[in-house]
Amino acid sequence: MNSVWIIIGAISGLITVGIGAFGAHGLKEILQNNQTTNIYNKAVLYQMFHSIAILIIGLLEMYTEKSIFLSGLFLTLGILIFSGSLYVLSITNLKWIGAITPIGGLCFLIGWIILVLFAIRL
Repeated sequence: MNSVWIIIGAISGLITVGIGAFGAHGLKEILQNNQTTNIYNKAVLYQMFHSIAILIIGLLEMYTEKSIFLSGLFLTLGILIFSGSLYVLSITNLKWIGAITPIGGLCFLIGWIILVLFAIRL
């Protein structure tokens, strides 16, 4: 299972670089018109941080041979819901989508808590 998290983390990191560059160049005018450049950048930043965390989960599973599947799952869901909703909000300027964002933040918190408990058990 550990290689799955390494693959997911690496693909998410790859997408983060691409989507960050696309936002800076291809979506620059839309984000400026919507005044949502900061929102978009926050989505990119959080996605990258959590992509790295998912990679670390894969490495931890590989070297400890203990599963922390739920941590990886919640961090991945956090990326999809938190960053995903901010991407949609910043591009479409549909403010109601921001109501979904805290659910992704909660997923991030749960993923980190599970990771802390895993480390304590080690």
